[in-house]
Amino acid sequence: MSLRLLSLRPVARAFSTTARASTIVPVRAVETEGTSRVPAERPEGGAITPAGVVSGAPDEMHRRPVRIYRPAPPATSSAKGSSHNWRIDWDILQGAGRWENPLMGWASSADYVQGTSLTFTTAEEAIHFCEKQGYPYIVQQPNVQKFVPKTYANNYTYTSRKLRIHHTK
Repeated sequence: MSLRLLSLRPVARAFSTTARASTIVPVRAVETEGTSRVPAERPEGGAITPAGVVSGAPDEMHRRPVRIYRPAPPATSSAKGSSHNWRIDWDILQGAGRWENPLMGWASSADYVQGTSLTFTTAEEAIHFCEKQGYPYIVQQPNVQKFVPKTYANNYTYTSRKLRIHHTK
């Protein structure tokens, strides 16, 4: 019980200090020439509002292609839990100032988005994000694994090929 309280202490402190210190001040809408107090409407037809202008991302990022893909399941396990989400990552710049760190021997790069990837639940969400940010994108469809149902009895059925020997001990 005390371990749980220790882990929640910073959260509780943040809520207790900010909630009491801040007061809500009502803001009155001011009408100027050419504006009216009409609520904003969503664009019809699914038009995408560009967010890349105000996102603060550098202009170089809007020229780099983005790859949208579904990662393959890891080869170290048979679980497929990490391969259900879609991921985007930016293309690697050629000649982006790569060097080997003289102290540790690590490979370094001046490319600030080389190791960055974002995860989405569907490909449509990833495409919508790229279109909204103004990134050129490429969708790489996942390889479909063909499932062949097998039974245990197939290990012992007769085939005209070479006899398979099963070692039990």
